[in-house]
Amino acid sequence: MIEEIRTHVAEKLRELDGVIGLRRTVEGVAPYLFHEGDDLSQLVLDPRYALAPIVSLLQKRYPAARFGIVARGCDARALVEMAKREQVDPDRLYLLGVACTAAEAEECHCADPAPDPAPWPQAEVIGTPVEGAPPNPIVAEYEKMSLGERRAFWQEQFLKCMKCYGCRNVCPECFCEACALEDEVWVEPGVLAPPFPTFHLIRAMHMTARCVACRQCELTCPAHISLTVLYDLIRRDVGDLLGYVPGADIEAAPPLSLTLEEAPLQHMRDL
Repeated sequence: MIEEIRTHVAEKLRELDGVIGLRRTVEGVAPYLFHEGDDLSQLVLDPRYALAPIVSLLQKRYPAARFGIVARGCDARALVEMAKREQVDPDRLYLLGVACTAAEAEECHCADPAPDPAPWPQAEVIGTPVEGAPPNPIVAEYEKMSLGERRAFWQEQFLKCMKCYGCRNVCPECFCEACALEDEVWVEPGVLAPPFPTFHLIRAMHMTARCVACRQCELTCPAHISLTVLYDLIRRDVGDLLGYVPGADIEAAPPLSLTLEEAPLQHMRDL
C-alpha cells in the first residue's frame, strides 16, 4: 500500500504547497513537509506519530498555504477536534487518509481504523477499510474490580510516573498556551512521582470529550502506564452521558469545549 500512497502524494503535490507525512532517512524517521520533486521513496507510515499538531503549526505559519496530510483514522479524528477549536483550517487541508490493517487495529484496540472522509471538504481514503477491533481487554478486567481494587490499580500505575510530560507533549489535543500541569498551584515542581492522583486527573479532565483514541500517550510513556484504559473509560462515559463521540462529526459542538486556559479568549469573542 505504501507505493499507492506515494503515487497519490506525488499527484497531490502538483496542486498543493506540500504534504505532511513521515520521512525515513539515515538519521531516522521524523515528520516532514514533502514538496514536489522530493524523493518519495523516503515516505513511510511507521513508526506511528501524531501529525495533526504539525498541520496546526504550518497553517499558522503560512496562512495562505494549502497542505495535505497522510493521515490514519486517529489522525483524522484529532484534526476534527482541532478544527472545532480553531487549531486547524479544514478548508486549507487535503486529507490523504490511510486505512489501517486489521493487525494494526487490533494492536491499538481501535474501533474506527479507517479515516472518515465525510467531514472534510477535500479527502480520499487509500487502502481497504477493515472492521474495528474488540475493546481493550484490560478495561473489561478493570470493570470487574471493586472500588478499592480500582484505587489500588491506579496507585500502582501512577506511582510509575516520572513526570516527563511525554503524554502531554505528544497529544494532538493538548494545545493550551498555558498548561495547568506546569502551574505550581496544581503540580508541585520537583516531586516524583507526582502526588496521587492530581497530575493525571487534571490531564484527564482536559481530555474529556477530546480524546480520539490515538494511543500516542501510552506508546510514548517510558513508564508504560496504562493510559489508554483511563481514556477508554472517559470516552465511554462521554458517549453514554453526553451522546458525544470525539472526532466523529465536525459539525457537532463539543459538549465541554473550554478549558480554563481557553475560556478568556472565547469569552472575548462572545462579547
